[in-house]
Amino acid sequence: MTEPSHMPASMARITCRGDNARQLLSQLRKKLSPRGDVVSEASRQRTIDLFGEALSPQEVVARICGDVARDGLSAVLAYTSQLDHRTLDQDRMRVSPSDLRQAHELADMQFLEAIRRIQANVVEFQRAILNQDVSLVRDSSNGRVELRQRYAPLKRVGVCVPGGAAAYPSTLLMTVIPAQVAGVPQIAVVVPPTDFGGYNIDILATCHELGVSEVYRVGGAQAVAALAYGVAGMERVDKIVGPGNLFVALAKRYVYGEVDIDCMAGPSEVVVLADETARADFVAADLISQAEHSPGASVLITWSEPLLDAVQQQLAEQLGRLPRGDLARQSLEDYGALILARTPREACELSDSLAPEHLHIATSDPEDTLQHVQNAGAIFLGHDTPVALGDYVAGPSHVLPTGGSARFDNGLCANDFLKRSSVIRYDQAALRSVADDVRLMAASEGLTAHSASVDIRLTDTDGNHD
Repeated sequence: MTEPSHMPASMARITCRGDNARQLLSQLRKKLSPRGDVVSEASRQRTIDLFGEALSPQEVVARICGDVARDGLSAVLAYTSQLDHRTLDQDRMRVSPSDLRQAHELADMQFLEAIRRIQANVVEFQRAILNQDVSLVRDSSNGRVELRQRYAPLKRVGVCVPGGAAAYPSTLLMTVIPAQVAGVPQIAVVVPPTDFGGYNIDILATCHELGVSEVYRVGGAQAVAALAYGVAGMERVDKIVGPGNLFVALAKRYVYGEVDIDCMAGPSEVVVLADETARADFVAADLISQAEHSPGASVLITWSEPLLDAVQQQLAEQLGRLPRGDLARQSLEDYGALILARTPREACELSDSLAPEHLHIATSDPEDTLQHVQNAGAIFLGHDTPVALGDYVAGPSHVLPTGGSARFDNGLCANDFLKRSSVIRYDQAALRSVADDVRLMAASEGLTAHSASVDIRLTDTDGNHD
């Protein structure tokens, strides 16, 4: 029997002295962005086999989405056959009600009980943050003005669930439940036709437990395109949410405008911001937990050199004990870094420059450290709050912006499934009180019809207006 390797992952080790460190961080950030090329070697080879040339991920997505937009279901089924090696037709692409029921009956009861507990946590949090209609009334001698902000749920949403290297029922919980809390009446789930996806008992049982009956065995860019454009047997949606590999993220960006999307949820990322009070074994475990997604990016930023040395040793020990240790090691080598900052403030600035999906603050006073950081999809405070809590049980959605987009984008929540409209109502007295301002603005912009639309309402029978 082969002994597990205890060789440390050869992660980039960066000491912050001068511009060189900033340059290395900039290179790392580019690799992790949706403009990068964070795909496995197997994915690269599949691209060559399918298209006969080494296309960039962006070029692959453009071809797939274009084919689905033009050819509809036939293109979806063809790509499913070529990429996932599953021959399906329209009927077999959609999971039948009996398959959903059977999966639920076969599912482990402890698993279903855990699903129900997590569901309660997610519902509680998402309801607590749900936007409510807002009303404002200006009632005076100048008339009455009624202003409202109205929120209404989207009618139809598509949810992408990964299923290539592992099954992710947690993704169903973190996407479907916020949509349900918002009141979305139609939810369509797409999941790859794999043993970890559309043929996985836990995935199908979770769908049934959540009351989702529209489930399709299709993944990748072709699934995103099918949801965006609509194909035979699958009506187009208003919004697409859910994580995936680089091809899924790029496909969502490609179809944006045809539909709304949540965020650029690509390969997983974590930055651990730690001081000398952090335990090296905890930090190493946190880094590995995201790296095992493979690809996944893991970065430690600390101003304690002894901690950095101890974490490097812990990585070697822990990787050798884990079933997915080799995959995690490769991710750490390709997309990881151990960064020694000069000061706590510099460490916070470096974290903000990376704008990670997950930020774990493992310091003696995490609340104080929090005051000095802004850019992160989700933030985990304290030594006993691993990122896995957010992935599975806490309540906020684990669908988060990646690739540095947390600088301006947000994680998914129930409010993202609400469409807001402003509602405005003036009586004639109120219209009269603001008419001069409308006329002045219309004149300054040369839009005389705007002014006329007010004047006609204030004109008397003799043709005079106020």
